[in-house]
Amino acid sequence: MPDQTVLRAARTYGAAADYYTGSALGFWDRFGAATISRLELAAGDRVLDLCCGAGASAIPAARAVGPSGRVLGIDVATPMLELARARAAREGLGHVSFRSGDATHTALPSGDFGAVVCVFGVFFAPDMAAFVREMWRLVRPGGVLAITTWGPGLFEPANSRFWRCVGEAEPSLFKAFNPWDEITTPSALAGLLARGGVPSPSVVAVGEAGRHQLDHPDQFWDIVLGSGYRATVDALGPSQCDRVRSDLLAGLRADGVTVLRTDVVYGTARRPA
Repeated sequence: MPDQTVLRAARTYGAAADYYTGSALGFWDRFGAATISRLELAAGDRVLDLCCGAGASAIPAARAVGPSGRVLGIDVATPMLELARARAAREGLGHVSFRSGDATHTALPSGDFGAVVCVFGVFFAPDMAAFVREMWRLVRPGGVLAITTWGPGLFEPANSRFWRCVGEAEPSLFKAFNPWDEITTPSALAGLLARGGVPSPSVVAVGEAGRHQLDHPDQFWDIVLGSGYRATVDALGPSQCDRVRSDLLAGLRADGVTVLRTDVVYGTARRPA
């Protein structure tokens, strides 16, 4: 059975699926595609996307490898997989498939993929180093592993306001679920890869280029409902949730917040041929 942390992520992102593809959440596709663009995939490659969500990286991977290639996405949140399948069908990408399951225990054959990708998912694993070892096991000789995490200060200045409002409404929920803060620097990601048995990784941080533009401050609430914040919101009572939303958006409007920080750290490693 999946670990409780994995199950909580499944509930969170299953609920978040109703907002996940909204215009305010375009960063999922942006950074999923950016991760794939760094890998120099070739036609016919086999790609595994773990914690694939709604296909933000699996879909561009399928485009890159073409119909002679294969892409498999695995995620524990079934509603996300439904979004991914619908998107693949719209684009006529019959060579990408999506499977429900715990990405940390795939039971897939070792060395079966030319690229193994995990975008904004590694920090949900209860044992991140073990998850990295599992991913590295699946990379064939000459293949590549790519892990993308958020950098520091995610969604600031709105993030701090959100947690302050949550703490005022229900102190027990203040930062009770924010695993994406566990690993936010190149050195932290490089260290994780090393603990997972990955030699000589290349880790690059993207700072200013990671700014995310909103049309209006109120759109941050769409991000709240379509991201990991959803776990916290769903744990609030109805009146508490209304209070958090009202206080948060009032503050963001007063300060005219329409730009959010979305720094990203990309880690890649190629297995010797």
